[in-house]
Amino acid sequence: MDRLVECVPNISEGRKPETIDALVHAIQAVPGVVVLDRQSDADHNRSVLTFVGPPESVAEAAFCAAEEALRRIDLTTHRGEHPRVGATDVIPFVPIRGVTMDDCVHLARLVGHRLADELHIPVFLYEHAAKASFRTRIEDIRRGSLEGLSERMRMNPEWTPDFGDAKLHRTAGATIVGARRPLIAYNVNLASSNLDIAKAIALTVRASNGGLPSVKAVGIALKTRGIVQVSMNLTNYEETPVHVAYEAVKAEAAKRGVEVQSSEVIGLIPEAAVAQVAGHYLKLENFSMSQILEARMAQVMTRDLSTTVGQFLQAVSAPNVAPGGGSVAALTGAAAMALGVMVAGRLLEKETQPQKVATLRAKRDLLVQLRDRLQAAIREDAAAYNAVLQSSKRPMLDPERGAALQQSLNVAIAVPLAIMELAVTGRDVLRELIPLASLPLAADLKAGIFTARAACEGALTCIKANLDSLKDDPRVPELLKQL
Repeated sequence: MDRLVECVPNISEGRKPETIDALVHAIQAVPGVVVLDRQSDADHNRSVLTFVGPPESVAEAAFCAAEEALRRIDLTTHRGEHPRVGATDVIPFVPIRGVTMDDCVHLARLVGHRLADELHIPVFLYEHAAKASFRTRIEDIRRGSLEGLSERMRMNPEWTPDFGDAKLHRTAGATIVGARRPLIAYNVNLASSNLDIAKAIALTVRASNGGLPSVKAVGIALKTRGIVQVSMNLTNYEETPVHVAYEAVKAEAAKRGVEVQSSEVIGLIPEAAVAQVAGHYLKLENFSMSQILEARMAQVMTRDLSTTVGQFLQAVSAPNVAPGGGSVAALTGAAAMALGVMVAGRLLEKETQPQKVATLRAKRDLLVQLRDRLQAAIREDAAAYNAVLQSSKRPMLDPERGAALQQSLNVAIAVPLAIMELAVTGRDVLRELIPLASLPLAADLKAGIFTARAACEGALTCIKANLDSLKDDPRVPELLKQL
């Protein structure tokens, strides 16, 4: 599958396995969709399902799951610790490969419209799909749970649903649908039954109260286990990694004389996030995702164009249109970042002041991330341009040709745009390292800066060429302004 979208519906049922079995069966019945994970919690009375597939198939599977939930879940009898507003409480679409956030926004609105039109469930859009800025955050929509949302819908015209009537479905409530980046659902269990402590810690660590960036948190009682929990969503694990969230909760608990009993991940977690934790606690130097056995095997098994420079140069030299300029720009940018990683590593070997060590380590780690992401973009750009070619080869009378070509061009623009952004970020880090480096190392950094600039220029040329194919698209002026 060249184009993959992830969907992670949260279902207000965690105590009846047969109900979740039925939902999973409904999802799996859609061709091309694969269920990756299912997790249920009796205290929360909630289940989280994770599935992936082509965009259109994932949208259909999400609708089928909500339809099955409507048949089987009655919120009038529902009891659970987790806040919720619907039987199918949340349906987020997440871009994984070959799709953009805009593609996922389109899916969210398509499914939202169907839920309201066919199932008569009011729908509120959130995150990137939100139409109103005050409804971007899911917690704002959920405030006051079912009763609070129902009251706002009744009393305030600003809380008219994005789709459907301004009243809750009698048994299914409402559904929140959106598009977002991957998040990590991470919970820390405390060796205490005092819910006030969990709530106080959640209040302290959540971003909205000035705590950790990109962290949402609530305190919840796990009555069946006689303990309490700080339940968190890490919406950007690069801003707040898992270990930072854990240590923050642990420190706040210690202030209140409470120990951490355990922690848990709900649903799936990106491999890179686990590597972050390992790198932190083991103090690994120059560690990258390519050192993980499974990641390296996947890279080799898929014959990634970026595996060796020699193979890549042969592929570029072949009389094919891809890999082309965008992939070359990505490789150039990755090489620039690699120079920076080398210099930062050399400087770290000699530095003894703790503050400077921390600064250098942070810059080196960022450059490693940029290098790896640019290396991945080598293959992504080639795949994006091949998709454009395949779309253009469709018969002129094919009714889906125009939409397919438009979508593939969108991706072919998004990939080199990302290459530009990564290269610019890395160039700035290289500049920051120059005052810290000796003359020979500064020369390497300057070479990296010029190389990063070349990557930007190469990617920019590719973007402009693709924009010429979208002359009538109303988004072109805004994209040109962004460039």
